[in-house]
Amino acid sequence: MHNPTTYRRLQRRRREEGMTLVEIMIVVIIMALIATGVTVAVLPALGDAKNDTARSNVGAIKQATSLLLMRGRDCPGSVEDLISAGRLEDTDPNDPWGNPYRIQCNGTNIVVTSAGADGEFESEDDVSTARR
Repeated sequence: MHNPTTYRRLQRRRREEGMTLVEIMIVVIIMALIATGVTVAVLPALGDAKNDTARSNVGAIKQATSLLLMRGRDCPGSVEDLISAGRLEDTDPNDPWGNPYRIQCNGTNIVVTSAGADGEFESEDDVSTARR
């Protein structure tokens, strides 16, 4: 027969040796909740960063286009034209969403537009120098 004190020691040792499945599941659930909270907090910031990058890029493209026009050149058809003319360096010709920028010149009025996240011009999410 088993001695009651030996049985208690054996039970205590088992408890000290590791974690139960329920404890592990609780830890995993807590980690999942933390990961969800971080994701919810970070994703909007990513969208804001893309908009800020596009806003900065349309301003730089407008300035480069203005300098090109001051030198008596025609309105560039694309960012690649500005890069080949030496007006922009190390610039991705596409906006942060992978769409090309649109450059429109009407005399001295220059409008540079990014189609935004939806990839379509003339929509609410466009980033443009005309809307400043």
